[in-house]
Amino acid sequence: MPVAPLRTAVLAAVLLLAGCTSAGRGTEPGDTTPRSSSSSSDGAGGAGSTGAAATPLQPLPAAVPAELAAYYAQHLDWQACDNGFQCTGFKVPTDYAHPGGGDLMLTAVRRPADGAGGQQRLGSLLLNPGGPGGSAVSYVESVAGGYQPVVRAAYDLVGLDPRGVGRSSPVSCLSGDRMDAFTAVDTTPTDQAATDRLVAADREFAAGCAQRAGTLLGHVSTVEAARDMDVLRALLGEPKLNYVGKSYGTLLGATYAGLFPGKVGRMVLDGAMDPSLDAFAGNRTQAGGFETAWASFAKDCAGRSDCPLGRSEQQAGQELDALLASLQGKPLPAGSGRTLTRAQAVTGVIEALYAEFLWPQLRSALAAAKSGDGGQLLHLSDAYYERSADGNYPNLMFANMAVNCLDLPAPFSSPTEVAAAVPAFQQASPHFGRDMAWMALTCGYWPVKATGTPHTVRAEGAGPIVVVGTVRDPATPYAWARSLAGQLASGQLITYQGDGHTAYGRDNDCVDSAVNHYLVEGRTPAAGLSCPK
Repeated sequence: MPVAPLRTAVLAAVLLLAGCTSAGRGTEPGDTTPRSSSSSSDGAGGAGSTGAAATPLQPLPAAVPAELAAYYAQHLDWQACDNGFQCTGFKVPTDYAHPGGGDLMLTAVRRPADGAGGQQRLGSLLLNPGGPGGSAVSYVESVAGGYQPVVRAAYDLVGLDPRGVGRSSPVSCLSGDRMDAFTAVDTTPTDQAATDRLVAADREFAAGCAQRAGTLLGHVSTVEAARDMDVLRALLGEPKLNYVGKSYGTLLGATYAGLFPGKVGRMVLDGAMDPSLDAFAGNRTQAGGFETAWASFAKDCAGRSDCPLGRSEQQAGQELDALLASLQGKPLPAGSGRTLTRAQAVTGVIEALYAEFLWPQLRSALAAAKSGDGGQLLHLSDAYYERSADGNYPNLMFANMAVNCLDLPAPFSSPTEVAAAVPAFQQASPHFGRDMAWMALTCGYWPVKATGTPHTVRAEGAGPIVVVGTVRDPATPYAWARSLAGQLASGQLITYQGDGHTAYGRDNDCVDSAVNHYLVEGRTPAAGLSCPK
């Protein structure tokens, strides 16, 4: 959402069912923030390559290559599973360049169209909540019953766990106790000893992935996941892919469109990432996105009687800085024998910025932390990483790092490079920039060389592709949506003048109506559509 890589989305399920679909921590998966994403950026300032230096993504041949014909000819055996859903599995080549070198088994789930109101079935609609690392299978199982009724009536809702994710040959890296240590390590080192501890944690994470994931670690790229989606499209009997992707799911969808423009059906990319940016620019501008979200939260907080941060946006920022400074090397007790470190406090704040409905929880957590109790902020941090009460972690963050570190070359290769970049990150985000710069070091120790580079996506020949951007989106800044919509030959931008991560399904009639009409009727949104909060 977020390169340390920052994860870019994973709250969707919870948010959608709560009337606030988005992506962030928890369950919508969608992209991430702290320590996990080489996301894109809005191109504002900073070093690193921007869209101007990126080359266009070239489409693949329209005809299925002979060596892949067997994969496209498989039969999907749907079986009843998980509360009335149907599940299936199918094989894809581990390496598309060498299809005979071994296969991966991928898992998909679907909820058949219900045809309510006499609605004619329109086919399959793939949903992806983001991450990278968010399970689309779990997402569909969580949100299908509360999804937009008109869409639910028309489409089979399908979730495919991308390779390396969830139930599709998942990547694994660290045990629960070692992940606890990783999430707690100081991300604002002030001396050599602290820097050494951070580097050791990053190296341990990378080594754990190499040991546990093996050769799979070199084959979990977004390009490969997009090619897997085309195999599923064919096996579903769909001439074109209908798709709704959130956060990182927009990068996956845009990549599909770039590779297979003639096979794009109705596609919605909500909370868009910008594939034209390198990891440095992406991380730096994402830090700016969280700064924008913090300012909105702080302004709202200052006008409330229960705000623990004072009565102005400026005072709120000062109070946050003071709290984080007090945690430098001095963790707070957090209950159950655990403590809250500065890094976990930052993660907890970031988690709550993904959705407005979490703002009251953030006010309460900050008030408790100021009183010496770090439990609530630690709970938010745990939610970001999806840590369970028994100390176990799902595949989310392992896959997140693996995909991000493979998709783009690392922004930094040494602590010296990070230290030099800190001022630029702090300029973009005075409150979170320093942490996010150091979080982005992990990919510098990755055991597999990146296979991707920054690129633009034109998708010439595709039908209209709807891109949705939220003006104060923390994880995928609005400028990314503008950029992606401009790159796409048929891009159509919807702007949501609100807060939080992503917009579709958050009970905004303007956004929901425009997207629903497009998905069900094929009606393209009005040019320049801007939806008020």
